[in-house]
This record gives sequence, C-alpha cells and structure tokens, in this order.
Amino acid sequence: MEYAEARRVVKKSIMKDKKYYKDGLAAEAEQAAHNSNMKQLYDTTKKLSGKYSKPERPVKDKEGKVITGLAQQMNRWSEHFEELLNRPAPPNPPDINPANKDLPITCGKPTREEIGKA
Repeated sequence: MEYAEARRVVKKSIMKDKKYYKDGLAAEAEQAAHNSNMKQLYDTTKKLSGKYSKPERPVKDKEGKVITGLAQQMNRWSEHFEELLNRPAPPNPPDINPANKDLPITCGKPTREEIGKA
C-alpha cells in the first residue's frame, strides 16, 4: 500500500516537474524569437520536440587523427584515463582535518516526509 501511494506521488511530481520544464523551454523559445536569436530558438525547439541530441565527437589520437576501429578507440580511451588518473601526488597536499563526528545515516525505510521532500 505504501509503495503504491509513494509511486503515485512520485509520478505526479514528475509530471508537474516536466510541465514546469517545458513551460520554461517555451518561454525561452519565445524570448529567443523576440531577440531574433535563431540558434537558441532552433536548439530550444529541438529540445521541446524531444529530438534533441548533441552531435557525437569522434575519438582522436594524440596527433588529432580520427580513430575508426572500436578496439583502437577503446585503447585510446584507456590511454586517456591512465594519463588522467595516474598523476603524481601534488607537492603541497591540502591540510584537511578529519571530521569530529560521523553524520547520522539511517538505512531503514524512508518516511513519508522524506519521500515528500525528495
């Protein structure tokens, strides 16, 4: 029973949020049209129609050449993250003191109030 009620409340909240989002996009499109900003108007209209996606960027090697094979692309991603994540430690690490106490965390069922806030 509680699950069904929570699900209904969440669905209603999602629909309300979606309406606010679309109303905001519509206002943004009207403002862009008023300002003759055709790029913003086009982008906003695409978002409103639900067919909006940014173009994909190809994977490139270090020299800037496009990599076509999936295995080569995966290897390049691996190299990229190896370089990104395996950096030397900073010379002057920040001086951060540990917390005085642990934060209260409950692992039980959420209350109706918590669901309402979420």
